[in-house]
Amino acid sequence: MKNYHLITATLFLLQSFSGFAGNPLNSTSAGSSKSASEQENKVIQLTQDDFIEKIFDFKNSKDWKYKGKKPAIIDFYAEWCGPCKMLAPILVELQNEYKEKIQIYKIDAEKNRELAAAFGVNAYPTIFFIPMEDKPAGAKGLLPKEKLEEIIETYLKVSKHNK
Repeated sequence: MKNYHLITATLFLLQSFSGFAGNPLNSTSAGSSKSASEQENKVIQLTQDDFIEKIFDFKNSKDWKYKGKKPAIIDFYAEWCGPCKMLAPILVELQNEYKEKIQIYKIDAEKNRELAAAFGVNAYPTIFFIPMEDKPAGAKGLLPKEKLEEIIETYLKVSKHNK
């Protein structure tokens, strides 16, 4: 119960800094040419256009409205960041373990500075958790796999096991 309150408090505090609405975003990374079936159960790199299409149209809306069909995690990272490199294989493991129940996305914050700024990203890694029926919340820094699983289960309300 103590951990649940810690997660809830952390998510609440991080939600308040996120500043999503109305901020300009930019991305220079290339889009993926893989089909939806090829991307199933894989961590997906996002471009600005992908973000607008799949996550949220920040340019035309001030009110958060998630466009996805399943809960998501977005990892804002930098290629030079040691903790980001440690997190990357954990996110791949989580995507493989939760399969079609969640989608994990990555955004290179150094190549997408305006996008990162729009989300209040000022440390790497910064992870955002996007539930289906609530606003996103985030966490800064490297979180252990167990903590990420706990957030997925409690905040995103997704279980690895069929219930």
